[in-house]
Amino acid sequence: MEKGGERVNYMKTLFKDIFDYHHHTNQKLIQLLLENEEQLSERIIYLISHSLNAHQIWNARIIDSEKVGVHDIQQLRNCAKMDEVNYETTVGVLDHYDLNKMIKYKNSKGEEFENSIQQVLFHISNHFSHHRGQIATALREQNIQPPATDYIFYKR
Repeated sequence: MEKGGERVNYMKTLFKDIFDYHHHTNQKLIQLLLENEEQLSERIIYLISHSLNAHQIWNARIIDSEKVGVHDIQQLRNCAKMDEVNYETTVGVLDHYDLNKMIKYKNSKGEEFENSIQQVLFHISNHFSHHRGQIATALREQNIQPPATDYIFYKR
């Protein structure tokens, strides 16, 4: 196999591992949120909704399908399924799309941009990590112990 092909396979394997981690961690976090639903602040519900919405939107930009609103509030009971669909869609992207393919899209303000699928997947991953950190802080403020969500804990 040529070096370019090896790199592509490596990147797809790496992204698959990263999204396996995010899916596992999101499911664990959503379960905790459901167990403590009556105590949760609106901010926590907004943050988990926004994180899942953004993932769905980016997937939809790649595969050219209908998008949810970035600020839509999701019913907590639907979040695990939404995360599952997002994960399966991303795995499909990894299986069937060239990571170097450029996608054109408009952001929520209507501005046009173009990025590679690889850049988009990296962004989704960072976006999850950022907002899960905010959710963990908000949970602690409500005396709810968040789950360990570090990648290394997932790999242990």
